[in-house]
Amino acid sequence: QVQLAESGGGLVQPGGSLRLSCAASGSIFSPNVMGWYRQAPGKERELVAVVTSGSGTSYAEAVKGRFTISRAYPRNTVYLQMNSLKPEDTAVYYCNFQGRGHYWGQGTQVTVSS
Repeated sequence: QVQLAESGGGLVQPGGSLRLSCAASGSIFSPNVMGWYRQAPGKERELVAVVTSGSGTSYAEAVKGRFTISRAYPRNTVYLQMNSLKPEDTAVYYCNFQGRGHYWGQGTQVTVSS
């Protein structure tokens, strides 16, 4: 079992920044992938960014150049730095861990509004 503890999120004005954090604990083995997905009201959950245990990264086109994902070892914490936020970034953001199993965090709300 893997437990995911998320923090960050909140309300920010357009053009602002936020940082999300997610710490994984439990039975963690490599290789694995950690990352963030988001779900806006009335829409399906979508990938935002992921980082592998080998530090490879992948981003959704909509966030490239604005969001940066990073990972800290050995605590297996993943960070999502979100800059130049837009109203369309408003969603519940979910931390995700994929290794020997597939796990989700509880989600954290990000609202971009003036």
